[in-house]
Amino acid sequence: MDLLDKTDRHILRLLQTDAQLTMQEIGQQVNLSKTPVHERIKRLEREGIITQYVTLIDKKRVGNGLTVYCQVTLDKQTRDTFADFDLAIRYLPEVLECSRVSGTFDYLLKIVSQDMETYNRFYQEKLSVIPSALHISSFFVMAEIKNTTVVPV
Repeated sequence: MDLLDKTDRHILRLLQTDAQLTMQEIGQQVNLSKTPVHERIKRLEREGIITQYVTLIDKKRVGNGLTVYCQVTLDKQTRDTFADFDLAIRYLPEVLECSRVSGTFDYLLKIVSQDMETYNRFYQEKLSVIPSALHISSFFVMAEIKNTTVVPV
């Protein structure tokens, strides 16, 4: 059963593109008045479909011009080892994304850093010292072709 109707999906697309749209502006685009738009958005929030509102910033303009992807393999693949690594990663602000994956390594990380020297310090002082991290491979982004937060709905 689909929880979202056509109007809900349209509202979600609009908010993903610009979360600062007013209820009136959204209503004009979905042919509803402000009150039904507001009620729909509140329901989407209550149901956990809308999880948060954020401001996206340009990484380079705030001094984080280097993006790195890391493949991390742990020394053991146990529940406790995964939990310990998960906890350690949560406290590293340089790590924008961390996903446990299947395949030849355990985690894929997306990291931002000022430059290669700063990344090297992060790697040596924070990432590689996590006790369960056995092997780390770093891949440096040369050009960002597509970067979006918009989820198809």
